[in-house]
This record gives sequence, C-alpha cells and structure tokens, in this order.
Amino acid sequence: MSTPKRRLLEEANQQTTLASPAKIRRAEIGTQSRALASEESSAGEYEEPEIEGMYLDTVNRANLDFDFEQICSVSLSTNNVYSCLVCGKYYQGRGKQSHAYFHSINEDHHVFINLHTLKVYVLPDNYEVRDRSLNDIKAVIRPEFSPAQVRSLDRSCEQSRDLNGRRYLPGFVGLNKIKCNDYINVVVQALAHVPPIRDTLLLLPDIEKQTPLVQRLAGLLRRMWHPKLFKAHISPHELVQEILTRSKRRFGLDLPGDAFDLLTWLLNALHIDLGGSKKRNSSIVYRAFQGEILATTQPIEDTKSRKHQQDPIEMDAHKSSVKVLKMPFLTLSLDLPPKPLFADDDNDDENGKRSAIPQVALVSLLQRYNGSTISEWRGEAKKYQLTKLPKYIICHVKRFSKSEFSVEKNPTVVNFPIRNVPFGELLPKSPDLASEQDSNTTYNLISNICHDGQPEQRQNTSATSDEGILAESHYLIYVHHKANDKWYKIRDLQVEHIMPQMIFLSDTFVQIWERNDANKGST
Repeated sequence: MSTPKRRLLEEANQQTTLASPAKIRRAEIGTQSRALASEESSAGEYEEPEIEGMYLDTVNRANLDFDFEQICSVSLSTNNVYSCLVCGKYYQGRGKQSHAYFHSINEDHHVFINLHTLKVYVLPDNYEVRDRSLNDIKAVIRPEFSPAQVRSLDRSCEQSRDLNGRRYLPGFVGLNKIKCNDYINVVVQALAHVPPIRDTLLLLPDIEKQTPLVQRLAGLLRRMWHPKLFKAHISPHELVQEILTRSKRRFGLDLPGDAFDLLTWLLNALHIDLGGSKKRNSSIVYRAFQGEILATTQPIEDTKSRKHQQDPIEMDAHKSSVKVLKMPFLTLSLDLPPKPLFADDDNDDENGKRSAIPQVALVSLLQRYNGSTISEWRGEAKKYQLTKLPKYIICHVKRFSKSEFSVEKNPTVVNFPIRNVPFGELLPKSPDLASEQDSNTTYNLISNICHDGQPEQRQNTSATSDEGILAESHYLIYVHHKANDKWYKIRDLQVEHIMPQMIFLSDTFVQIWERNDANKGST
C-alpha cells in the first residue's frame, strides 16, 4: 500500500475511542476511496465525482435555521463554527479532533458549511465542495443586495414562497416572540421601513468590521427583505442578545419593556456606531430624524401675575430670567389630556350613550410646538417652537404615567389622518426666525406602533420610565407598503393585510411620519 493511503488509514483508526466500529469502518472506506482517487488523479485516470458522491443529496434545507447565535452545540465556543447541512446543528472546527468531525462519523452526516467563510466541506474526508446548488444556502446565511435591488424594494409587491410553499411579502415578515420581546420586534419592524436606515444597513460594506450591534441589526434586516427565505418567519434572537449585552440588561426578556425607550436608545447607539458625532448630519440617523427646536423657559415666579389659578401662564419678556435655547431633537413627545376620573356628557357617542373614553386630534397635540403654547414643568414655564423639520418625524404619545406604586395608562383615543398632515404649520411665521425649509412640509404616516392592554401594577416602580406592561398586553405595529399602497398589521409572527380604518382601533404609541418628498433622490 502506498504511503499516502497508509497515512489516511492511520488517521481514521485514531478515532476508535469516539465512534463505533461500524462507523469507523465506513470512515476507513471513505478515506481509502479518497486515497485511491488521489493516486488515480496523479496518473491522469481520475474523474470528478458526481453530486451523489459528494453527499449533496443528503442536504436537508428544511432543517436549516441560521437565525440563532453561531455557537457550537457541544463546546459552546463561537470560534470556527460549522453548520451541519443535514441536521442543522452547529459544531466547532473540522479537524481530526473536532466536534464536527466526530459528528460526521457518529451520525453519518457529511456536509458542513463554515458560517464565517461560507465554504462547504465534506467530512470526515475533509475536502471542499464548490457547487452552485449551495448558493441559496449561502444567500440565506448572509443575504446581499445591490443598489438596484434596494431601489426597487418600495416599488415591488411581488410575493415569495418559502420551502413549504407559504407565501410571504419580503420586508413584511413576522418575528418570533421569544419571551417578552414584542417591544423589540415592533421597533425593528419600524426601522426596517424607514428607507434611509434600511438602505444604509442593506448596503453597508465590510459588515464584519462593524460593531456587533450594527452587524446583528443589519443581518436581521437583510433576512427580512430577502426574497428566498427557507421559512416565512425570522427569529431576532441574535439581535435581542446583543441588545441585552450592549444595554447592560437595561432591556431584557424577563419583563415587558417600553418600545419608545428602546427606540431612542437604539437610534443613539446606531448614531455612535455609524461614526456619528454632535455635528448635524454626521450620521444617517441624524440625516433622517434630526430637526431643530427653539425652547424658551422662565421661572414661574417671574411670569406675569394671574388673577385666577386657571388662567393661562404668560411669560414676561422684559425680565432677564427668560432663557432661549436652540436644540436638536430626534423625537417629539405629545402630552395627552389628563385621564378623566368620571364620564361626562361631553363624551356621549352618536347613539346618545355615555362613553368614558375621551378623544383628541393629533393636530391639537402638536400645538405644543407652535411657539405660543406655554406649559408648566418643574417650576418653570416652557414653550417650544419648531424651527427645522427633518425628513422623518417620530411622534411619541405619552400614554403611561408612573407613581411609586402603580402604572397608569391613558386610554385617550388619538384621531389623525394618515396623509398630508401639515407639520409645516408649526414653523414660525416670522421670516427672520424661520430656517430654510423645503416647499413641501406635509407628511404621510409610514408606521404606527400601538399598545393593547393595561399597564402592570407592581411595587417599587421607578417614575422615570414608561415601562410596565402586563403579560396579557402586547405591542403591535401597522406598516404601510408603498408599492401596493396597502397597510399591514404585524404582531410578532402574525402578518395580515388590513383596511386603513383599522389603524385607529389600537392605542397609538409611536408614529413615524415621512415628508412627501423625502424619498426623492434616495439610494
């Protein structure tokens, strides 16, 4: 027997302590075949094996799921992890002493893919396989988009099918609910439909050089918009784990969280990770969401005197205690009217029956930023004037109020149109105060995060956050698709087309508005 063939047989015999004799014999036969093929190849007699000879017929795409953390199922190591393309399990390495090598012998599974390099190998023979039939698997692991494909996302309404023949619309894919992560799911869905954020993450070059948070979020969005998924749903497991780590467990899975709190944290984290600074337009986050506001404050004792406590507050502009500060903003908070203690006649419905749920128009809530509405907060009189509108406006309806022992939710219904809301009317009328604005300052709604249920009542609750949602309560989101001008309701895994009138059935919590000309000339 030649020296190369003898060496291969000796290496196979070293595994007798880890595999059964029958399986070791099959490995020996395989190594003998490879050694013989090597000898015949040198003599010019060897031909490339067919697909069946490379075990590609054993690949089972139905068992493959690449949404979870890339960690060896035996050693729990994240280094050099391979996925078995037969059973879908993760194993470390492919050397003679690796867990993937032992798995190939013990389970008779031979095809493995490196989750980092995307190279495919047959074990235990340890040779690389290059075959175009595996490209769909590589694309699911690491989807890639061209600029032309990204530009067509908002113009295409073509549905795709998964391996089970189930139809789905790319970009409108359900996310698994692991535990209490519904507040994370709706934030991801919202950002996945803000074109500048989405396009940047889909086209981000050298993604392996980005921070873990950017990698996880970009990877999740790329799978959500991938038109050839194996399953018509995705698990956000990797992103959730990274959010827990990066936020030092400020956001978790054990207790329900606050979607707006997470959204603001995530936007600031992305701004920093994508090279942003304090300068305007220094990141895609600032270019999309940052506007400017003029805040005027004065201590209550320096305001004009009032005859009655119910009279509106008026600032005394002649006193030096008036402070004016121009500052940027990423979100606009909207205060709801106080929750009524009793139902009154003003809340009668059209049938004359008394209704305990008050209603308010969104335009009325926005008057807080018209430069003339004065409110009292922590001993100061404040008024706000919008001076510059961003391309995308995030409105936060402050529904939850907390005391030391309880959390209360304001059930006030917010009425709003979904098109052509005139945010530009909030800009100052004086030319010397108004900043340069585009001619079109009307906005259309693109996503609406809602909350169903009642807040949790629990002890020792901090009064600085809007957290606190019962397990029976839930976040959901309504998202608009420009290609077919339809609205979709997404609640974790559930995705369904709805009529626009159904958007108002849930308690709106966070809205994202797009300026009518915001998408012109985008990527």
